[in-house]
Amino acid sequence: MARVVLGVTGGIAAYKAALLLRLLTADGHEVQVVPTANALRMVGEATWRALSGRPVHTTVWEDPTEHVELGKWADLVVVAPATANLLAKAAHGLADDLLSTTLLMATCPVLVVPAMHTEMWRNAATRANVETLRGRGVVVMEPAVGRLTGPDSGPGRLPEPEEIHAAATELLHPLADGPLTGARVLVTAGGTRESLDPVRFLGNRSSGRQGIEIARAAAAAGGEVTLVAANVDPALLAGLAASVATVSTTAELEAAVAGSDADVIVMAAAVADYRPAAVAGHKLKKAPDGGLTLRLEQTPDILAGLVARRRPGQVIVGFAAETGDDAASARQHAEAKARRKGADLLVFNEVSETRGFGDVPNEVVMLDAAGTAVGRAAGTKAEVARRVVETLAGLRTRLG
Repeated sequence: MARVVLGVTGGIAAYKAALLLRLLTADGHEVQVVPTANALRMVGEATWRALSGRPVHTTVWEDPTEHVELGKWADLVVVAPATANLLAKAAHGLADDLLSTTLLMATCPVLVVPAMHTEMWRNAATRANVETLRGRGVVVMEPAVGRLTGPDSGPGRLPEPEEIHAAATELLHPLADGPLTGARVLVTAGGTRESLDPVRFLGNRSSGRQGIEIARAAAAAGGEVTLVAANVDPALLAGLAASVATVSTTAELEAAVAGSDADVIVMAAAVADYRPAAVAGHKLKKAPDGGLTLRLEQTPDILAGLVARRRPGQVIVGFAAETGDDAASARQHAEAKARRKGADLLVFNEVSETRGFGDVPNEVVMLDAAGTAVGRAAGTKAEVARRVVETLAGLRTRLG
């Protein structure tokens, strides 16, 4: 069984942490509760001590070395609920109590579960702090949508203890007997760029977050992961248990994956369909007529090439970010692409300003080579990634 630090901050949902504590101790885990001073205004020290069977401290003054020992002791740190104040302190490395100093010492996985009013959750400062923490490898759960304090309702509610417990359990047991144990997994992420001249390029809006989360989920499932990252923010790779190769253009990405003998290939990168037929050797100047004409050529179809060359038992997964048009709906375009590409799985998502690209929720439908839906997933990029990995692992078992 594992050793868990349960951090509790002073949100109104602190009472739910007592239920989470019961679930963790019922699993046989040794749990050390570290409440903030404000958390004790919500749920008293006697409750935490009785449920955990351990003494409860809030400051470093009772034992100046306790944060050091807890950071080394813990197999997992969970903070639930996490207030906006805690997110800000953790993101900026502030340490003014036992919980925040323990977070700075922890080298184990960290799960943070925010709970606050909708306006606070959507505030730009809070969003930036969440992005910073996720970039460092901290798992930040999305808050639930529902009734808040008073008459208010919206995103910001603490997820139910059972949901938090499930996420904590997954972090505690990722390696020894995962569904991808022993498998070599190649994942691509990000967006390729095609140069117009020494200054400009053709690109797309992909941040690489979904592909990186798939790499994390595959590693957590026991896979030996290689990530080919195209123009992604290096901060997003923090804490990733994978070998990383960086590329920029479609040709570079094609060279990185061509001939791969990986057991699973996940082509999550947004690959440019076109590139300039010729790259200018100098910066293109504005034309007197106010226009610019470019001649483009199609790039190689990397996914189709991998499918054509695949070996027996190799699982190949493609991605399709689609929008609808006058000819067909986004779903119809994806189904046609699935039949055309022939990958074992095509993960389709309909993109918009608020879904798909960047640090926003995602919603996908998984299609087989015939274009038939075989699975769905929705939620954070991490939640979608876990579902995709579960699906491809099951597919590998059936093909194996």
